[in-house]
Amino acid sequence: MKAFSTDDLLACYRRGVFPMAESRDDAGFFIVDPEWRCIFPLDGFHAPKRLARTLRQDRFTFTVDQDFAAVIKGCAAPGPDREDTWINTDILSLYLSLHAQGLAHSVETRLNGALVGGLYGVALGGAFFGESMFSRVTDASKAALVHLAARLKHGGFKLLDAQFITPHLQQFGAQTLPRRIFQSLLGVALEAPADWNALDDSTHGAQLLEILKT
Repeated sequence: MKAFSTDDLLACYRRGVFPMAESRDDAGFFIVDPEWRCIFPLDGFHAPKRLARTLRQDRFTFTVDQDFAAVIKGCAAPGPDREDTWINTDILSLYLSLHAQGLAHSVETRLNGALVGGLYGVALGGAFFGESMFSRVTDASKAALVHLAARLKHGGFKLLDAQFITPHLQQFGAQTLPRRIFQSLLGVALEAPADWNALDDSTHGAQLLEILKT
């Protein structure tokens, strides 16, 4: 049987489906095509008040694509609120290869220079597919999500896919759409011109919030 390649993975994203494993120690993975899909409308994204205060205080700084491997491994590691994750060895290898091709990206949240949280996902055209995030200190992953939304909005992206809705994501304005509506939005977004690198990496918290307001 032909091995599942990064080309196969990209084809999945273009069809609106994505891979997951049963657990971190599982052999292999399966393809998911949810009936309902969670997205963030970039024009309706908002940061909760307490998080906005933290961002304005510039407690965190951000880097982009500087430590992708550490971010995905942080997402794969168990944490206080999750005993297991779905990122196994096969998925880790695929996304590291996709990052080397310039299509998988990470946002890294730093505190005094140290990596304390972040997220990763895949950019195709004007669509960004968020995969996972992690946090080692309070608000680090949430701050990375705000940075991501501002980066995408500033860069002309049209779609931020978050896969599954959670109460955690709802506080940022996430909503669910039926599969057929998501597929329609995805088709438009894939053809839209967008620039992942349009936002300067040194953009600080207050500026991120202003971008999201415009």
